[in-house]
Amino acid sequence: MRSAILVKSKKPLVVTDISLPRTLEYGQVLVKVCYSGICGAQINEIDAVKGPDKFLPHLLGHEGSGIVEDIGKGVTTVKKGDHVVLHWRPSSGIQSSTASYNWQGKKVNAGWVTTFNEKAVISENRLTVIPKKFNLRVAALFGCAITSGFGAVNNDANVKIGQSVLIFGIGGMGLSIAYASSLVSAYPIIGVDIHKSKIQMGKEFGLTHSISGNSTNLEKEIQKILGKKSPEVVFETTGNSKLMEKAFEITPNDGKTIFVGVPNDKIKIYSLPLAFDKVLKASHGGASFPDKDIPRYIKLVENKMISFEKLITHEFRLEDINKALKLFRSGKAGRIIINLNKEK
Repeated sequence: MRSAILVKSKKPLVVTDISLPRTLEYGQVLVKVCYSGICGAQINEIDAVKGPDKFLPHLLGHEGSGIVEDIGKGVTTVKKGDHVVLHWRPSSGIQSSTASYNWQGKKVNAGWVTTFNEKAVISENRLTVIPKKFNLRVAALFGCAITSGFGAVNNDANVKIGQSVLIFGIGGMGLSIAYASSLVSAYPIIGVDIHKSKIQMGKEFGLTHSISGNSTNLEKEIQKILGKKSPEVVFETTGNSKLMEKAFEITPNDGKTIFVGVPNDKIKIYSLPLAFDKVLKASHGGASFPDKDIPRYIKLVENKMISFEKLITHEFRLEDINKALKLFRSGKAGRIIINLNKEK
């Protein structure tokens, strides 16, 4: 079974054959992974942002789609043949023990969900069943990109009709936030990014205004759009510590700052406004409930009220995953999909 393994921090992933566990434990599900997304969380794991990685070597990936091949004892929410979304946020079902694989006689660790492998042993509560007719390529985005971005808008920020929104970083997550903001009729929706191509793509998904990330006077650019007012809700998706500080700084005292990106360094903020009405929140997967939220999004897609296909800008095979990760780091892509289907 082909898999991409993180063997050493800050090094390319090793694409190789590994062996599945011999048996499924209580609450575990064997899934044939068809598509996987790439998230900034994987970059942080590769770069050991949180410190030395004590779980090496291990598998990666936390958003994907696939087909159930087998179930362990106790599993009731999925069955063989079901099409499923693989997600990192827990939902209904058992939280099982994590699986371990074998690579040349060495143990390979894994979390409750992994998606950079052709087959994966997944905890039952990291799976949500979807209709078999639904596009598995698009479904992979529901594992994180959509649920986290939409959840940041609906749950973390609770954006209201007509509220002004500013988004730092119009990558995959920023696009989802822009789209969700437009669906609740926020206005204006301002995107800040250094890449013109991403700003242009953002306008297809709800951005009404844009500011170059290279601007030397962000506040002045915002005033051109909002007059003397400040954006009521500010999302920071890049994880750049300086931008996180700036996001909080430009948020008015009765506004909300939502940190979606994971900081790349310590940040400093003036905390006194938090004692009054200013809100600062770090989003954790948009506080989403996958088994509740995913069926709602699918209903909207099936009724042609929303579409996510154009969020995907690039597709790679598993063998080329390091090229995909390099592109992701460049900041020049929307959502990147890894195709693990051997038939295609």
